[in-house]
Amino acid sequence: MAQYLISVLNDSTEHATEEEDVAIDAFNEQLRAGGYWVFAGGLGAPATATVVDSRAGEAVFTDGPFVETKEFAVGFWIIEAPDLDVALRLASGGSKACNRRVEVRPFL
Repeated sequence: MAQYLISVLNDSTEHATEEEDVAIDAFNEQLRAGGYWVFAGGLGAPATATVVDSRAGEAVFTDGPFVETKEFAVGFWIIEAPDLDVALRLASGGSKACNRRVEVRPFL
């Protein structure tokens, strides 16, 4: 089994609707029942981010997101799946449940 990150992408800081929350809860339960569930969570808006850079020795803290982009991650799932094909099939269900695009990336 390999682990995959499914990032939920959006161009708005609006939270999920009640219907989306219900669908997401049902999807989460399907992941648990199928043995794919590892962890999931929502993320605060990009404006709540703090970038930490200690490359020069002293930590520098900068408010706000590091990159300027019109889409950003608003949540994620970490799943275990036997292969990428299964991960993509599961991600399709997650995209439908949250009504947003998702990106799938394997952990190294």
